[in-house]
Amino acid sequence: MTNRLDGPQDPRGGDDAARGSSSGPNETHGTSLDLSDGPPPPADADAEPGKTSPAESATATATARPAPKAVQAGPSKLGPPPSMAIWFLLPGALLLGAMVIYPIIYSIFRSLYDGTGDTFVGVDNYAAIFSDSSTLTTIRNNLIWVVVAPALVTAVGLIFAVLTERIRWATAFKLIVFMPMAVSLMASGVIFRLVYEQAPDRGVANAVISSVDGLFGSNQGYPDARPRENDQAPVAAQQGAVVTKQPAKPGQAVLIPLVGVKPDTLASASAAKAVQPGPGELAGTVWVDFTQGGGGALNQVDGTEKALAGVTVEAVQNGAVKATSTTEADGTFRFAGLAPGDYTVRLPQSNFEAGFTGVSWLGPTLITPAIIGAFIWVWAGFSMVLIAAGLAAIPRDALEAARIDGATEWQVFRKITIPLLSPVLLVVFVTMIINTLKVFDLVFVIAPGSVQPQANVIALEMWRVSFGGGGNQGLGSALAIFLLILVLPFMIINIRRFRRDNQ
Repeated sequence: MTNRLDGPQDPRGGDDAARGSSSGPNETHGTSLDLSDGPPPPADADAEPGKTSPAESATATATARPAPKAVQAGPSKLGPPPSMAIWFLLPGALLLGAMVIYPIIYSIFRSLYDGTGDTFVGVDNYAAIFSDSSTLTTIRNNLIWVVVAPALVTAVGLIFAVLTERIRWATAFKLIVFMPMAVSLMASGVIFRLVYEQAPDRGVANAVISSVDGLFGSNQGYPDARPRENDQAPVAAQQGAVVTKQPAKPGQAVLIPLVGVKPDTLASASAAKAVQPGPGELAGTVWVDFTQGGGGALNQVDGTEKALAGVTVEAVQNGAVKATSTTEADGTFRFAGLAPGDYTVRLPQSNFEAGFTGVSWLGPTLITPAIIGAFIWVWAGFSMVLIAAGLAAIPRDALEAARIDGATEWQVFRKITIPLLSPVLLVVFVTMIINTLKVFDLVFVIAPGSVQPQANVIALEMWRVSFGGGGNQGLGSALAIFLLILVLPFMIINIRRFRRDNQ
């Protein structure tokens, strides 16, 4: 009856009793659950003193139950142990020690001994670096390299990088400029040794200069031409020029025979022609008065004799040049519009000077700038690629905002592009400084043996003193350590910048 009125009993009642509640049938069946919304019923007045109700027992049991312990995460065991990294680093560390650390330590030790390695000399080898005149020339050349070459390479690379953003065939342009990087420095030296040949018919640089010079004037000269030295000759040499012995008047023909011209020079020359002056004209012919195989009349134009074309001719009166003309292919010249009077016809000295024979790029004066030019040709592509990558990373919004505000392209480039590119430009500049300090191949190949002392650099001097015939490995080791000291600060700058960029 009690079960029917109070509802079904909780099947977990036995569990509650087992967890510490009072046992007994009276206690269990005397407690009923009121499902109404009213206040909970008061405790049973008939309950025995010292006994607890099932609800109180369940509350106490829940309170006394300990909280579950938190699971503590231990070290992960998924990957190889850290000691495994040592085995991967060991081969590289051994190679680094054998190829870098040991040579540096041994070079420092060897630099303290003489050439034979038997006598300890202390810092005498280092003192010799700054006391020997040839070594001081080497240091001066390296200083020129460090000041000029990195700045020019960076500037040329910047110009090329900007141009590639404004032309349609940018990819082809980059390929052409970067192509020298695929060529070894030794091969580049051989190429520029040929480019800098002095003869314009062999050296590309002088051939270009000769072609440009020919556009603005004739570079043809007849350095071997001269008049005959006898009384019958109508002309004579005078202070490097050739002048007529007798004055001439308009309407008269003047003959200027010369000799001494080499047959190779006349290979393509036309036949000379006697000229007939027009009214009021002073005309004449300049030719080589020599007939191969003999024959011909002296001081007379014969049909087989060669003309001298491109010769400058002046009509001089009272020491002043009144008119100037140039001989045609047949050697004739004419002066028209001259005032009546006597004139001396003169071939100025410039006709007898040798034509452009080429700039002496490989001479002692220009050898260092010439090699720096080859260095720029090799490294300009490397500089262009790095700077072009930096340009691509510049936000276009900043550039467009400046243009909208009225800035010119030069102002945008100078005040926005350059400041944003400064980290990349610094990396390129410092890298080029390191490369110029280590330059060896280009100087060794391009500079002829006679001018290598004027083009020498520290790296080449180190090799020459140690292995190139000097036989003084003590001084060579000192030069190597000196070069290392020069390179280290720039290497540290680059490493710090790379670390800062990675962070």
